[in-house]
Amino acid sequence: MTRQALSVASECVPLVKTGGLADVVGALPGAMAGQGWALRTLLPGYPAVLKQTGQGTIVWSDDDLFGGPASLRAMQAAGLDLLILDAPHLYSREGQIYLDTNGRDWPDNPKRYAALSWVAAAIADGALPDWRPEIVHVHDWQAALTPTYLRMRNAQTPTLLTVHNVAFHGNAPAEWLEALRLPADRFTAVGFEFYGQISALKAGLVDATAISTVSPTYARELLDPSFGMGLDGVIATRASVLHGVLNGIDTAIWDPATDPLIKPYKTPRGKARNRAALIETFGLEAGAEDGPLCIVVSRLSDQKGLDILAEAVPRLLEAGGMLALLGSGDPVLEARFQDLADAYPRVGVRIGYSEPLSHQMFAGADAVLVPSRFEPCGLTQLYGLRYGAVPVVARTGGLADTVIDANTMALNAGVATGLQFGPVTAEALGHALDHLVALYRQPAVFARMQRNGMAQALGWGPSAAVYADIYAKLTG
Repeated sequence: MTRQALSVASECVPLVKTGGLADVVGALPGAMAGQGWALRTLLPGYPAVLKQTGQGTIVWSDDDLFGGPASLRAMQAAGLDLLILDAPHLYSREGQIYLDTNGRDWPDNPKRYAALSWVAAAIADGALPDWRPEIVHVHDWQAALTPTYLRMRNAQTPTLLTVHNVAFHGNAPAEWLEALRLPADRFTAVGFEFYGQISALKAGLVDATAISTVSPTYARELLDPSFGMGLDGVIATRASVLHGVLNGIDTAIWDPATDPLIKPYKTPRGKARNRAALIETFGLEAGAEDGPLCIVVSRLSDQKGLDILAEAVPRLLEAGGMLALLGSGDPVLEARFQDLADAYPRVGVRIGYSEPLSHQMFAGADAVLVPSRFEPCGLTQLYGLRYGAVPVVARTGGLADTVIDANTMALNAGVATGLQFGPVTAEALGHALDHLVALYRQPAVFARMQRNGMAQALGWGPSAAVYADIYAKLTG
């Protein structure tokens, strides 16, 4: 018999995406179906989402949901079973889903996502006449008040909170307690108070039945003050119900043998045409003594280590390498990489994001650079492995869990898939790039690494089985 679960998130591929969270939320329903679980996904009714899904059927309504009328619309769209929270006063606005047209957080973001959590709790507590989930799976701070609201209702539905990035807490001023419908007696150090503010993420960490994060190493790192972002102590008190479940990727969409956005190939040798096309797309100056063509597809931020990459780029170029970068974020980093592109004909930069171009970059690249200071899981290195773009990664989080370092023993055994480096400094990254270039100039060794990466099991099957085990235990 198929069992029922509710997944609650602020974004979901293919309807709305700002980062890897959306990829995971979009992939989980299909992955969990193979484990006997049917997931319905609750999302905010952003204009872009409603445009793609249509109006559906109204299954619940409220005249005053955190300041205005709202309805819950059920529909099937994009291969997903959806519940869309249509609340125009909260979600119908210009700009990005989290940011206004000036790139600043919407000031009422805590209220916007508290409303999402409030409705999730209502659904879990029986608000829908013909459907009730056995478990609620909530993602990041935007849905993390759901367990707290369920506790306020004395509801018994178990909850799993997945922390995709502990750096984002969803904080609100203390005076918002009433506006967020939260009890004042829980505004304490053992509740959801965080340095004088309300923390949605802390609320979820305290009240969820269980907690997961997106790689085993990141689960351990969250207990370390260097990575826990002030919440390591709280997480330590819940260590007995903390799980590290590695993300997967959609191997049907990300398949170099069938990808319609590239020149398909099955072996590293088949990448050559895509490499030539990528050099042309970015207008790179390719020489006779080419080193590896490296790519970056990333949000531009210090968390991603792109400030140290900017320092290391000249070293890569001197060794014969090239760099193509796609991303946006910190204006200082955007300008810094644009300056590098202006100064060096072997560097190409596209500010922004394009899904088709990202596929073309992985298909054409010899290597993908992921020098993150911390990385809960990371999907970029997984796409690189799948497409034969050798990952060069910092030794942290999911990067450490998914890339087999090309150390002497791994190379001798023929199992290496990429390069790890540490600490996260420009000097350490520079040494890793030197090693990359040296390996690239040993074609048989480098091709073996590419083949190893392409042969890895990167889909959701193993991780879905772990989630199914967690679901089963939480539901008794």
